[in-house]
Amino acid sequence: MKDMETVFEIEAALCGPGGFFETHEEVVMGEKMLVFKNRATSLRAVLEASAGFGDREYIIYDDRRITFAGHLKAVTSIAKALQEKYGIKKGDRVAILGSNKPEWIMTFWATVSLGAIAVGLNGWWVADEIMYGLEDSESKLLVGDEKRLARLSGVDVPVPVVTMETDFKSLVEYDTDAELSTYPINEDDPACILYTSGTTGRPKGAVQSHRNIIALIGIQLFHGFRLLQIRDIAPVEKPAGLFTSPLFHVSGLHTGAVISMATGMKTVWMDGRFDPKQAMELIKKEEIMAWSPMGTLAHRFVNHPDVGKHDLSGITSLGNGGAPMPKELQDDMRRVFPNAGDSLALGYGLTECTALATINFGDEYRQKPLSAGRPLPTIQIEIRDHDGNPVGKGIDGEIYTRSPLIMLEYWKQPEETAETIKDGRWLATGDIGKIDEDGHLIINSRARDLILRGSENIYPIEIELRLGAHPKVAEAAVVGVDHKELGQEVKAIIVPVTGAKLDVEELRAWSAETLASFKIPVHWEIRNSALPKNAVGKIMKHLLDSSEENPFTEE
Repeated sequence: MKDMETVFEIEAALCGPGGFFETHEEVVMGEKMLVFKNRATSLRAVLEASAGFGDREYIIYDDRRITFAGHLKAVTSIAKALQEKYGIKKGDRVAILGSNKPEWIMTFWATVSLGAIAVGLNGWWVADEIMYGLEDSESKLLVGDEKRLARLSGVDVPVPVVTMETDFKSLVEYDTDAELSTYPINEDDPACILYTSGTTGRPKGAVQSHRNIIALIGIQLFHGFRLLQIRDIAPVEKPAGLFTSPLFHVSGLHTGAVISMATGMKTVWMDGRFDPKQAMELIKKEEIMAWSPMGTLAHRFVNHPDVGKHDLSGITSLGNGGAPMPKELQDDMRRVFPNAGDSLALGYGLTECTALATINFGDEYRQKPLSAGRPLPTIQIEIRDHDGNPVGKGIDGEIYTRSPLIMLEYWKQPEETAETIKDGRWLATGDIGKIDEDGHLIINSRARDLILRGSENIYPIEIELRLGAHPKVAEAAVVGVDHKELGQEVKAIIVPVTGAKLDVEELRAWSAETLASFKIPVHWEIRNSALPKNAVGKIMKHLLDSSEENPFTEE
């Protein structure tokens, strides 16, 4: 690995004049900001360029193997069928409801190639939630798999329905000599609607443009090239990635299916409940070199009893996101994947900023294991106080970000959009954090999770990371509970590792080793069942102390 001065030189050369990732200033949505100079202008252009990958494999799903050429031919036919059979035109919405099947990916590409808008419905939703998403997005067509469509049994679905297992083949074969639409697509035209996780209240539809997603391709490619130069290695001739995040989420769709389309990467998709042993077998069989386990998947993988029985040396790139990873788990990941230590990374972003804003990786991640990293090219980060004024380094405040990746809006919610996208197209993330002396972003908590104990602000993530590092703790969530005098006190909800017996005094002493006394939980609850989570593994705290049921149907 290179020293930091050399890393900065590499980054400057990549983004400077004549560099492959040269940046310059343009007007985006009425505001001047940095963008990549060399970029595609629509997702259709990315799809068209995939013809150059020919017979290289793009999608592996169970025993199905689909090449880039085969995918392009199928998508072209599907797009024509959507247009002629269902009247889909530019700006229309096509809802997709399914597991990580090839049909999901093909429907997405066919939809955006027409200038229409792909709507990713949460595959864990039950009937009420599905109908909410369908009606909220005003979709003209629903493409779904049998398992999820069965949840709508007895429900009057107001639009045509295409069932992946039985109807989709006719779309693929509709016109095998078709050509892609040439109807103009502008960079700032909407491409997809992805619903926010919905950890509180009804989810909102984040509308992402072609520009947003192509800007993400740019920063992902930049990071890949940066890593190659830092590590002094050549690109892999035929890269392959394992994908375990759902396609209705940015981590599955954008950083999976879309980035792989642009880079010629083979994508291997796992379906249903995550099986660490199956993942180990696929890593060897499919020569996987990249994987980004989200949520609790990394913990489940490295602690599986079979982890030492499989050759995992092929993995050279590991990512993670969604929440900080305890240092102990980082160390376990480096031990289990011996050739990925220099690339292990944590990304920070939201659906509203199209997945990414910062990345911490390599030696920087070792040195600052609780940091979310430095901003990526074209991305600005500010920390602001309650009045919306920027604060200095080392001071906590709300995290704001500004870039070509900021969503267009929340679908049909102008007031919520105005509350989130401020003047100058700055996105108020709702996250609390600070910028350290080296320009690294340190995330403390979601604003709504902040615990106010007397005059002290307590950030649950700090306590959760400490508790999660205990060898007997599988899951930990920290919330505030009402207190007459102090306002709130700290409560910890713990799920032990299978077979382990937890002692509260032991956990209290463990916490006291690194945490101030006012941060140590006063209330403790030990649960033997998993904590409620959404589809990407984030704990739904509003359900922890509620009789309300989890609205998601887990696979």
